[in-house]
Amino acid sequence: MSARIRTLIATLVLGVLLGCTSPDGDGAGTEPRGGERARPASAAKSPFWVDPGSPAARQVQAYKQQGRAEDAALLERIASRPVAAWPPGHDPGADVRAAVRGAAAGGRTAVLVAYNIPHRDCGQHSAGGAADAAAYERWIGSFADGIGDGKAVVILEPDAVPHVVDGCTPPEMHEERFRLISGAIAELKRHPGVRVYLDAGNSAWITDPGKLAHALRRAGVGAADGFALNVSNFRRTDEQLAYGRRLSELLDGAHFVVDTSRNGNGPLPGAPNEVWCNPPGRALGEPPTTRTGDERADAFLWVKRPGESDGPCRGGPEAGTWWPDYALGLARRAG
Repeated sequence: MSARIRTLIATLVLGVLLGCTSPDGDGAGTEPRGGERARPASAAKSPFWVDPGSPAARQVQAYKQQGRAEDAALLERIASRPVAAWPPGHDPGADVRAAVRGAAAGGRTAVLVAYNIPHRDCGQHSAGGAADAAAYERWIGSFADGIGDGKAVVILEPDAVPHVVDGCTPPEMHEERFRLISGAIAELKRHPGVRVYLDAGNSAWITDPGKLAHALRRAGVGAADGFALNVSNFRRTDEQLAYGRRLSELLDGAHFVVDTSRNGNGPLPGAPNEVWCNPPGRALGEPPTTRTGDERADAFLWVKRPGESDGPCRGGPEAGTWWPDYALGLARRAG
């Protein structure tokens, strides 16, 4: 089967799963391309689910009650957008089920992140994960069962494969990690309404796409729907599209998605290992959409939840904690 035919099939399948409302994927024609600032658009034009109880939505209500109308309006730029749900490290089934059912009620698709691999984040700010392989297998089984017959896009294990390539994950854990990720893909793909994108870092992290492609293959990316780029990072969209196409060529034309949640102003200048954690001056990026302008890029998504901390750096709270001041800055600089 040619790469062109695979592309056409993948596009049709994604459209069916997402329940798109127009041939363009979301009916919107105003989303900016990489490097431009995000412009507000109606959430009704997105095929993805907007969580009405998100931290941003709750903050909007709190600001309104406090008479902070301007701040509430700014945070609507986050609260009105679909962002990914990150089910917790304990049994995730109930949280996944709630998101999928909420999405289904509005004819949308939930975006979920499976993030619980053993020795997660190499013991850094987002350390944790399942205690061992058996615990992870139970966890991912509960995650998949929570989706059931529903529709979901799943971003699988941010950082897990790149940390193998860059040497952060100890060598003795590599084979187990590849096995667990391959098993997770198989478990999730038992459900026909699920699309799975295995995390592949970003263009500034693993600069040799050949090494990354080899590791992704060992992790079973061929059985997934593609890979994900820029999760929780700030690299510009056009840069990720170019990198994604290079990596795709090494993976038999695999498709990909890009996290555009906080890349409106691109990365903070400086060494890559110094600018990823709560960098100042950043802005929201392109709104979530399936209209990417690239036949192999299936969607721009807000995988990292804008306004949630990267970790206890630059005055931030623990990783994943809602930080309204940072959220306001992202929203204010987006337009």
